[in-house]
Amino acid sequence: MTERRFNEAEVAAIFERATEAQQTGQRQFPSGEGMTLAQLQEIGREVGISPEQVADAANALERVGSPTARSFLGLPIGVGRTIELDRRLTDDEWERLVVDLRETFDARGSVRHDGSLRQWTNGNLQALLEPTATGHRVRLRTVKGDAQAFMIGGLGMLGVGLISAIFSEGGAAVSSAMSFLAMGGGLFAIGALRVPGWARVRQRQMEQIAGRLTLLAKSPSQDPRDEG
Repeated sequence: MTERRFNEAEVAAIFERATEAQQTGQRQFPSGEGMTLAQLQEIGREVGISPEQVADAANALERVGSPTARSFLGLPIGVGRTIELDRRLTDDEWERLVVDLRETFDARGSVRHDGSLRQWTNGNLQALLEPTATGHRVRLRTVKGDAQAFMIGGLGMLGVGLISAIFSEGGAAVSSAMSFLAMGGGLFAIGALRVPGWARVRQRQMEQIAGRLTLLAKSPSQDPRDEG
């Protein structure tokens, strides 16, 4: 059986949880192939973290859901991630999550409460907190709306240019059709070339938040209502 490997974001989240308040320094962790639990535990020993703490922190990440994507013409114009938590977040932990969202996405956003539902939004970027039978579920999602608009507009102009080129008569008409085709192709390229890199960044940011949130929920609740 292939040994589980943790990517760069998961490595950072594991050590953040395992050390509680300690810092692991600026060690560069390999991306790409990732690291095994044994490798993580070896690094943990070097900085004074027990293998058991590292294993417990790594196990907490197993609750992080797989990323989701929304595509347009095969391009990722939307990304998301759902995180299932074994317990409910306290008010203080929700506020800490909002701070994390603002810092990670460099966006202030706005907070809204609707009964037991909570939401943080910044344009198309959303974080939804909803209760489940055993805890809380957090849904992270966003859409690159301007890129889709560029691509749709570009396709429209390409269509107009193509029709004009087919039925054009005379040099002026052909020149106009070529202009539509050029502008349409340019608009489509502007939208299409931006989304792959944007999607990778958003997926990595959501992965980091999911790792930190899952590890936070692994610790006991500090809500006095949960005592007794």
